[in-house]
Order: sequence, then C-alpha cells, then structure tokens
Amino acid sequence: MTKITSAATLDQVTEYLTAAVAVVADHDPDDGDHVTPGELRRFLGGLRLLEGVPFSYLVPDARLLPLESIRFFYLDRAWTDAMTQGVLGVGTVTTADRAQLEAMYPTIRDEVDEAERFQRRPDGEERLDGPAGTVTGFLLRSKLVSGWPNLHVRAYDRDVVGDDALTTAAESDPSRMKVLRMARLAPAVLLVLFDGVPAVVHIEEPRQGIQFGVRHADGDPPGQWRVKVRDAATGTAVPPATSFTDTNSVHVPFRPAAPGVIDMVMLADRLRQKAPNAGPALESHEYALQMLRFPYRQVFGDPDDTENAKFYDLDAFSVTLAAAKWAGEVQAFLAQADPSRAPQPGEGPA
Repeated sequence: MTKITSAATLDQVTEYLTAAVAVVADHDPDDGDHVTPGELRRFLGGLRLLEGVPFSYLVPDARLLPLESIRFFYLDRAWTDAMTQGVLGVGTVTTADRAQLEAMYPTIRDEVDEAERFQRRPDGEERLDGPAGTVTGFLLRSKLVSGWPNLHVRAYDRDVVGDDALTTAAESDPSRMKVLRMARLAPAVLLVLFDGVPAVVHIEEPRQGIQFGVRHADGDPPGQWRVKVRDAATGTAVPPATSFTDTNSVHVPFRPAAPGVIDMVMLADRLRQKAPNAGPALESHEYALQMLRFPYRQVFGDPDDTENAKFYDLDAFSVTLAAAKWAGEVQAFLAQADPSRAPQPGEGPA
C-alpha cells in the first residue's frame, strides 16, 4: 500500500503542471502562442523596463542627478527578476498555487524576456528575437529635454559612424543597438534603456524642418553670441572651422531694452560686411544661408575623440543645384499641377 504524503502530492502536482505548460497556450494575434496571457506578459515586460517604478527607487537623492547632468547605468537582472517574481507571487494563496508558479516560472521568464524587447517598436521595424541580455541606459537631466522633446538617441556597440556623419540605419540594423525604452519621466528628465552595452551613444537635436541659430564661443562673456560667416556663393564656412574668430564670425546684436530679441536689421548688415561674395544688400536667401544651423550632436564614449573637437563641421553646407535648374524644376512641377501655368513657346522659366 502506497503511503500518500503532502510531499508526494506536491511532487505529483508539480510534474503534472510542468507537462501542462507545453499544452496550455494563450493565442495572441500579434505575438503568437504563449503560456502567459498577453496582457500580463506585456505588463511584466514593461515592469522589467522600470515602467511604473517610483522615481525615488531609481534616484533616491536629487544630488545623484544634479542639473545639467547625465548618468549611465546598467540594470541588475537579479533585481528586476525579483520584482517580477514579487508581482506574480501576489496571486499565490495556497501551496498548490506556489507549486504551479514554480513549475511555470521558467517559461514565464522566457516569455517576459521576449516581451521586454517588444515594448517599444517603431513603425516598420523588424521584430528582434532571442534571449534577453544586459540592459543599460542613462538618465539625462537638462533643459535640453524640455527644449527639444523629440531628441534623437542612437547607440552603437562599436564606433562605426563618424561624429558628424548622417545615418538612416534603422534600429534593426546590425550597426545599431535597439532602444528598449525612451521616456520623459519629468519635463527635464529623460530615461533611455538599451538592449546591450553600447560603446558610443549619440544624442542629437531633432532633424525636423529648417533650423536657424547662433552659438556661444568659448571665452566670450555670458549673454554674448556669434554667427559663423559663410561664403554667399558657395555656402562654405569661412575658416577656421573649429573656432570662432573676429574674421570668421560676427557678434549678434540685440534690441535695446529687449534681452534675447535679435536686431535682425543690424545683424544682416554685419553679415553683409563679413560674408565673402555678398552683394550690396543681403538678400533673404543669403540671410537664411548665413543663419542655417544643423542640429547639434553630442557624442559619448567615442574612443577616437581625444582632441575633444567641437563639431562645427555639422554646419557645412554646399550648393548642389544651380538656381536656373531649380527654377526650371519648380516651373515644371507647377505646370504639371496647373497646365495653364506652363511657359509658352519662347519663354524661359519665370
């Protein structure tokens, strides 16, 4: 006669539940079949990425993240796993519940690892499969976050992109690391998590529309700004490219009793006097050429940037289309939209 004990019963229940894991499945039209319900799987995946975790748990003292600072870190998997187990343990009441959770937890953990990588999925991006690895990231506290809500953040496991080079590589590209989460925790605090350990991180102003701007030169007093002068015919910056001098830049004038409001007429006259090949009056397109500024990019972890060079070459601009050819293309486009505007025989572009 077999003696039935609580230990034997628990072993039988655990064995049964372990076998049942392979059968019980939740069908998700987006993610396929899983043991863990989709809503719970996605919630735990977000929790692993610190969604819903109080900020005081991440930064217990404000002095750890002072104004205008950035802090890089990595997530402790033991800590996030313990947090996930604590959430799952809330639903266990009896010994059988705990046995069921113990039997299913390895499968749940693997499915949450997968869901963790799908919390943020830009449009058109490929799904990234595979086991979860090290999660790193940074906290940025700066006026930059509130001033440019749509900052671009890119991470690379090796230095493959030049500091001033443009790139359209998607996050699924092997040269880039996936951004698992990017969230503003406060108006001036940005949290970013990466899938892996990056060697180089780029933080860049958003490239949306045309931007005009001025710069503060090293050594100038606070509140004094400059504009780098360009050749009005070619758009090439007047050398030297990496510094401001009295010959390659002009000071920005401000209106009397109006701090921060640029005197556009006086600035145009100063640019006209300094810009090579400028006419007797600075035309609107020449003015725009002088004020054009590409988004600024800050690079962290670049092993080759030993000279700490500033990336003024980002402002490099060259004319690639002759005015007459551009006018012809515009005229052809207008004619296609409205045939009545097509030039008559013998007429050139308007």
